[in-house]
Amino acid sequence: MTNSYRLTLSCADRPGIISDVSGFIAGHGGNVTESHQFSDANSGMFHMRYVIDPSTLRMDCKGFEELFTPIAQRYAMNVRLTDTSKKTKVLLMVSKIDHCLKDILYRWKSGELEFDIPCVISNHADLKEYVEWFGIPFFHIPVPKDATGKEQAFNQTSEVIDQYQPDTVVLARYMQILPPWMCAKYQNQVINIHHSFLPSFMGAKPYHQALERGVKLIGATCHYVTQDLDAGPIIDQDIARVHHYHTVDDLVRLGKDVEKNVLARGLRNHLEERVLVHNNKTIVFA
Repeated sequence: MTNSYRLTLSCADRPGIISDVSGFIAGHGGNVTESHQFSDANSGMFHMRYVIDPSTLRMDCKGFEELFTPIAQRYAMNVRLTDTSKKTKVLLMVSKIDHCLKDILYRWKSGELEFDIPCVISNHADLKEYVEWFGIPFFHIPVPKDATGKEQAFNQTSEVIDQYQPDTVVLARYMQILPPWMCAKYQNQVINIHHSFLPSFMGAKPYHQALERGVKLIGATCHYVTQDLDAGPIIDQDIARVHHYHTVDDLVRLGKDVEKNVLARGLRNHLEERVLVHNNKTIVFA
């Protein structure tokens, strides 16, 4: 992947933003290779994503941030500048169901998705040998059913996360509900794949719920984890058509393909910083 700088920002919409940002980049010799803007009439917010060729700039990433500060302050911008030469660290969490984990590992190993995996955490030991075959550290942290045991397990999980300091955590079918304090601690850093087209059929066994309801479409949702169960900002979704003769096993089989593809797309958009979050909604510059 060619090295670049990614500039993303959000602020209250007003005249002059695009002119000032573009003028700043051009004034320092910079060439914008990709550009997205969105003005949200409902919220009054403006969102932007620029990709810049760093070889055309007359300063490094730190210098860019320092010189750009007056513009950011003028518009009260929420700004992020990323140097893509530094790979994102993505920590994976999984239980027993392995199709999403295996799909991510394949895309990582093949170079289709570029990031580093510091470790995998699981509440079961089933996938330990498979993960370690890739040379990735595996942490088995069982999660008991009792409240005290759960709290201890999640404290231990948080310690491992803090030890490896990932940029992003992906719940690749990790079948546990993170406690509110963890959701708050890693806000907009934890991505989940839910095997339902949210907001329909939240919680456990959505395919069973869908079969009982007689739906003709099932789906999957990639979203950020919040304290509200399965209600975080949605990154990506997709569907598969089903029929009256399909069983729960059929729905699970069809759903697995949707789940892994939606998670991969959502993760890619997140890694490429195409996703901006405002309140409980996302702007996805796909």
